[in-house]
Amino acid sequence: MPQLIPTPWLALLIFSWTIFSAIVLPKMLKHSFPDNPTPRHKQDLDKNKWDWSWH
Repeated sequence: MPQLIPTPWLALLIFSWTIFSAIVLPKMLKHSFPDNPTPRHKQDLDKNKWDWSWH
């Protein structure tokens, strides 16, 4: 089986992940998202409980 011989594809896999980690990943992490969620207080969560009346 050719999958069990790691010589041809293992080097390519490691090289491609190295390129991805070195170039693409920092560019993706530089972006900021404008709509950061605001933390809610526990009191707000207690007010909006959903009542499962049919159980």
